[in-house]
Amino acid sequence: MSPLTHDTLTSRPADTARKSLDAAGTPDAPDAPDAPDAPAAEPVLALHDVRITDRVTDREIVHGVTFELTPGKAVGIVGESGSGKTLTCRAALGILPPHFEITAGRIVLAGTDIATLTPRQWTDLRGATISAVFQDPASYLNPAIKVGAQIAEVIRVKQGLKRRAARRRAVELLTAVRLRDPELVYGQYPHELSGGMLQRVLIAAAIAVEPRALIADEATTALDVTVQAEILDLLDELRTRTGLALVVVSHDLAVVAQFCDEVLVMRQGEVVERGETRSVLHDPQHDYTRLLIAEHDSYGLDKFLAPEEAS
Repeated sequence: MSPLTHDTLTSRPADTARKSLDAAGTPDAPDAPDAPDAPAAEPVLALHDVRITDRVTDREIVHGVTFELTPGKAVGIVGESGSGKTLTCRAALGILPPHFEITAGRIVLAGTDIATLTPRQWTDLRGATISAVFQDPASYLNPAIKVGAQIAEVIRVKQGLKRRAARRRAVELLTAVRLRDPELVYGQYPHELSGGMLQRVLIAAAIAVEPRALIADEATTALDVTVQAEILDLLDELRTRTGLALVVVSHDLAVVAQFCDEVLVMRQGEVVERGETRSVLHDPQHDYTRLLIAEHDSYGLDKFLAPEEAS
């Protein structure tokens, strides 16, 4: 568990020209040169041809995944169970199961190749730079400790705040994730909260020390449709307000369609289609993508297309 952020502002000076007032007709001063274009934002997370192998079977499971995640961007990864979505994300988080290994390619996190990180460096980066929210929040919360205390502990460890300041910050986070009566929730145990409330608590813990990137791995799968929409709206609000970069992993194309800028469609460990989300929905190039879209006809995926595309 752990945290969010970053925006860049650019400005362009106005072009100026000045006429000479000299009677002899001194030439006009030249226009000031245009300011150079702002450099492209550095990716928070970049995967370059990443391949993952199961060492038990000596079989490659993930075949060359590539994508970049810049501040404020949302990338969706969609595909059926077993397509390699979660393994790819766990590789980016440095938490692959023991018998899996990255056997080719590179993962660069905040400008650092993760292959060069020591365990201590990973501990420092995880949470502060990248964090995650998974499908079953109850599995990631200690049932014997009040949820507020668990969030406050993350803050104390990562930010070095005193107990009272950490508690205050935890309540602020519970408020930020739209929990009613955050003071009450702070003092409750996980079993006293609904699934939707637990997922909000986990998001609060994940953003506690303001990571730059957040991976939401099937984070809404077990929730009813109404709560699912609320959680997705919350994640999108965090992205807009803070510049949080998001990876949204789902087997449900409708979830990814709602607010992801780019989508990767995975099947059997391979990215079979990748592109701007609305373009992929409007003009899919791969049969598997067409199948996923056809399965969601009853959802009306066209409502996620731009008006001119949906008409």
